[in-house]
Amino acid sequence: MTRSGSLLLSILCVVGIEADAAELVRIEGGRFQMGSANHYREEQPVRWVEVGPFEISATEVTNEQFASFVDATGYVTTAERSLAPADHPNWPALLLQPGSMVFAQPSEPTELDDATAWWRYVPGANWRHPTGPDSSIATLGDRPVVQVSPEDAAAYAEWAGGRLPTEAEWEFAARGGRKDNNWDEPYDPDSGWKANSWQGTFPSSDLELDGHHGTSPVASFPANNYGLHDMIGNVWEYVSDWWVPAHPRVNQIDPIGPSEALAAQFGPSDIGAHKVVKGGSWLCAPRYCRRYRPSGRQSAERGLGSNHIGFRVARDIE
Repeated sequence: MTRSGSLLLSILCVVGIEADAAELVRIEGGRFQMGSANHYREEQPVRWVEVGPFEISATEVTNEQFASFVDATGYVTTAERSLAPADHPNWPALLLQPGSMVFAQPSEPTELDDATAWWRYVPGANWRHPTGPDSSIATLGDRPVVQVSPEDAAAYAEWAGGRLPTEAEWEFAARGGRKDNNWDEPYDPDSGWKANSWQGTFPSSDLELDGHHGTSPVASFPANNYGLHDMIGNVWEYVSDWWVPAHPRVNQIDPIGPSEALAAQFGPSDIGAHKVVKGGSWLCAPRYCRRYRPSGRQSAERGLGSNHIGFRVARDIE
């Protein structure tokens, strides 16, 4: 068994429970209309969903918290592992090296139909070095950890005595008790900025009107009515559900999402099923993404991180 095996994670769970307990918020659950009929098609159809009581962390997991997990377990993240050429015979050598995806801001305005204009695979990019080997988190302990995969996020959550939230739990929590889905703009004329997002011309110019370019320290913006910070913006957040480009057309109680086999039908043949991410990030802008709403959702590769995706932890209530 490796040092990061599930038995060791279970043994060390109590350490994580003690470390994270104060940051968990109890959500009583309830019935709500999940999704949106007014935005992107993958948020449809709207249907009634009921979730039971659960706990969820008040903020995204930080670099400091993730470092405690790695120090305790010796865990090696996906981005720090190389891939075997035999397992990926058609992949270029660059993609077999340890590394991850990094946003590369163009110097000039560019069309929005080709994301390769602003994304790069960077060898040596990982959670300790989020934009490449020359970068560091030495002064970023209170920022959300990024460059982690769904596997990495789930391993941390297990160590912390919990799990990743389901998409339904996450969306219920993000709404903060509100019945509507009105998060179309991260700025409110009366209360100011309420989320870390992109201002200016994406992807070439970020005006930083909200005070941040890149991730912001967790809890930099007001909490919602449940006491949860950054449910919208800052970084996308992994949930446990596999991705399909629509919601099921049925009412549900505590849904856990589609099967991996079904999700695999919607992923590239050489990559397979994707995971759902929620909430938008600092890269979401009015002219691009615009998913800073509780119902906003996208897919993320299961074995690849980036510097705008993180996560938070949920826990069952006995």
